[in-house]
Amino acid sequence: MAKTKRTYVCSECGGTSLKWEGKCPHCNAWNTLDEVVQTPADAHRFAPLAGASPVQALSDIEARELPRQPTGINEFDRVLGGGLVPGGVVLIGGDPGIGKSTLLLQTLASLSRNVPVLYVTGEESAEQVALRARRLELETGKVNLLAEIRLDAIMTTLTQARPKVAVIDSIQTLYCAELSAAPGSVSQVRECAAQLTRLAKQTGTTLVLIGHVTKEGALAGPRVLEHIVDSVLYFEGDTHSAYRLVRAFKNRFGAVNELGVFAMTDKGLKGVSNPSALFLSRHNGAVAGTCIMATQEGSRPLLVEIQALVDTTHISSPRRLSVGLESTRLAMLLAVLHRHAGVATHDQDVFVNAVGGVKITEPAADLPVLLAILSSLRNRPLPDGLVVFGEVGLAGEIRPAPRGQERLREAAKLGFGKALIPRANAPRQPIEGLEIWAVDRIDEAISRLRET
Repeated sequence: MAKTKRTYVCSECGGTSLKWEGKCPHCNAWNTLDEVVQTPADAHRFAPLAGASPVQALSDIEARELPRQPTGINEFDRVLGGGLVPGGVVLIGGDPGIGKSTLLLQTLASLSRNVPVLYVTGEESAEQVALRARRLELETGKVNLLAEIRLDAIMTTLTQARPKVAVIDSIQTLYCAELSAAPGSVSQVRECAAQLTRLAKQTGTTLVLIGHVTKEGALAGPRVLEHIVDSVLYFEGDTHSAYRLVRAFKNRFGAVNELGVFAMTDKGLKGVSNPSALFLSRHNGAVAGTCIMATQEGSRPLLVEIQALVDTTHISSPRRLSVGLESTRLAMLLAVLHRHAGVATHDQDVFVNAVGGVKITEPAADLPVLLAILSSLRNRPLPDGLVVFGEVGLAGEIRPAPRGQERLREAAKLGFGKALIPRANAPRQPIEGLEIWAVDRIDEAISRLRET
C-alpha cells in the first residue's frame, strides 16, 4: 500500500510547502498554510485528458459565436454578458443570507420551461429547498433536485441526466472519496472544482457553483478556484438593505465590471429597471455637501449621489473616512484641494459616502468628491440639476473619463440640466436640455461654480 504524504497548502495562492511556516513562501500571506494529506492519484483519473491534440495554425481555426441561453432574468443576463454559455462554469460568491441560493433557484425555475435543469444541494435538505420554492411561489414542476455531497454520485447524475444547466450549492460542501481531507479543505475544493469543470466542458452542461466567502469578503478556498472557472460573480450590498448588487469580476464570455441591481422582496429577487433612482437621495430642498456623479459600471451609466460632511476636529489628527469610495485617495484629493485651490482642511474631519451602498472605484469620482467636500465646508449647496464627473491629477488638472457621451445622455434622460465635466469630454454636438460646463483645472471648476 502506497504511503500517504503530508504537505501544507496556502489557502490564498494554492502554493505547497513541505513544512508548516507562519508565512507562505509563495505569496507572503500570513497564517494561510493548511495541512493536507495526499494519497497517490489513480493512474486513470485524468484519462479523458490523455492524448495530445494536433498542432494547428491559429488562422486555420474557425471562430464561431457560442450560443447563449437567456435566464429569463434581465439583470442576471446583463452581468453574464447576455446569458449562460454551454459548457461554461460560473462561480458566485457572497455573504451568507444575501440571496445567492434564492437567485439561482429563481433562475432554474425560469430555465426549466425550455431546458432540463438540475439543482444539487449540499447545505440544505430537499425539504428546505422545496419550502423556499413554495414561499417564492415558483413553478418548479420541471426542476430536478439532488441532495448529495459525494462528488462521484453528483458526476454520475450529471452524466446520465445531461441537464443543460446545473447549480452546485455549494462547492465547499462536496468531497472526493479519493482524498482523505475534509470537505471544504483546499485540496477538496480544488479537486472537486477541477473535475466538475472538466465534465462541463465534455458534456456541454453549464455549471453554476456557489462559493463561500471569508470574513474579508473574498472567496474561500484556493485562489486557483477563480482561475479554473470561466466567470466569477460577487453579491454586494448590506443584508439589512432591500437592494442587492451582482458584479462580474471575471468573464471569459463578456465584459467585466458589469453590474446587476436587484431588489429583495417577499417573492425573491426582482431586477431594477432604473438603478440610478436607488443611488439618488430625495431631498426636500437644496442640501450642502451633496454632489451627483455620473459613473460607468461596465456598459451601464449610473447616476450616484456623493455625500460629504466636513466638521471641525477636536483631536490632534483629523479623521478621513470614506464609504463606497477609495479611502487612500481621499487624503490625496484634500492635498490637491489645498495646493491648487487654496482650500485647507487640515483642522477638519472629512467624511465621504456613496449613497445606496454602491462601491465606486473609478477615478472619475475625484471631481464630485472634491465639490461635495467644498460644498459642505462652505455650507453652500451646489446648483440644482448639476451632474459632475472627472479625474483630478496631482497637478490640479482635470482629466477625461471614458464613455463621457453615455454619461451625459443618461443625465439628460433623468432630467439634469447642467454638467460640469473635463474639457476633453465636451460633446461635439449639443445634447438637448443639457448645458455643458467644460473645465481644465480644479480652481477653474470652483470659480465656475462661484459665478452661478
